Amino acid sequence: MFGIAALVYVLTMHDLMDLLGKPAGSDFITFWAASHLALHGHGVDVYDYGLLHAAQQVAVPGVESSYAWFYPPTFLLVILPLSFLPYLASFWVFVTATMGAFLATLGRAIRRWDASWLVVAFPGLWLCLAQGQNGFLTATLAGGALLLLDRRPVPAGILIGLLVIKPHLAVLFPLVLVARRSWRAFAAAAVTALGALGLATLVLGPDTPRAWVVSMDLARSLVEVGELPWTKMPATFAALRLLSLPVPWAYVGHAVVALIAVLALWRCWRRPGVSLGLRGAALMVATFLVNPYGFDYDLTWLAFPLAWVALDGMKNGWGRGDREWLVAGWLLPLMLAPLAQLAHLDVGPIVLAGLLWVITRRAGVAMPWTRHARTRGYEPPLREDAQPGAG
Repeated sequence: MFGIAALVYVLTMHDLMDLLGKPAGSDFITFWAASHLALHGHGVDVYDYGLLHAAQQVAVPGVESSYAWFYPPTFLLVILPLSFLPYLASFWVFVTATMGAFLATLGRAIRRWDASWLVVAFPGLWLCLAQGQNGFLTATLAGGALLLLDRRPVPAGILIGLLVIKPHLAVLFPLVLVARRSWRAFAAAAVTALGALGLATLVLGPDTPRAWVVSMDLARSLVEVGELPWTKMPATFAALRLLSLPVPWAYVGHAVVALIAVLALWRCWRRPGVSLGLRGAALMVATFLVNPYGFDYDLTWLAFPLAWVALDGMKNGWGRGDREWLVAGWLLPLMLAPLAQLAHLDVGPIVLAGLLWVITRRAGVAMPWTRHARTRGYEPPLREDAQPGAG
């Protein structure tokens, strides 16, 4: 299905524009335009809506849609070289490099060749690829950090610190590092994050971080009124706003769900005997229940918790409803926006909450059904000599 859709998409494109009037690579045009502005002017220029739109027209002449930039200067530093290449070539270099890193990291987490077709068909992969987004990169950093955390805490902390390129996705890592008492990883993450921000400020200018702070307030306002589409956001806040709940009550509802997710995550990481796979799965799923800002392309992250829970189920047995929730999570990136548009129902928080319930139950945090599942759990093979198919 995805292969056919990609072929049709390419064959119906004209002058790098698709049938809906969007540029090839969709959101990637913002990355290329930001790079172009920063290289030909000042880093702070990327936060100017008019200048950014003009740079997008340099990338794809005639583009009418305009995409804003709300990323921190640390991410601008990462994508700074992109505009050295023509737009289309730059797009393929970016998505090929980040998707390759994602697949390699996910492969180390799974270690089963018979899962390859599930990985290739995962909707989150195709959605991120089509939009030219950074979900592959952030998922690689988060998944890689979790794989390294027990054996190599300093490199794990470095990867966590690099998530400062999209800091709201790293918000729960300090909590679990404290719960785990991983002080070396905590220190490495803090030093890396501060160092990356300092380097970005040095390269791009001191006005750039200030402009980013101002842009975050604008992003909040746009989310509250739906200018940044609620239909593409798997957050409780967006789901409640889609149901016409007032902004204050939507925040209250989101805060309640976020608090429950944080408490479940804390207990999961503090409980002895819980495998790193289940702990990591809980962290990556809870991240989306805590954040009021996130989009369908970020759901590329779900590949890791889905794989870890599936492996745990094959090793330790299944509980009632476990596999059904895994299927729902696997389909979520594909179905989130269409269901929200057609039925005005955002199923994102429902599916994510169901997945977190499955994970915490398997970890023995809530309603454990067997002692075996409580005390064992799938442990990702982290060593170089681990055998393929372990678990």
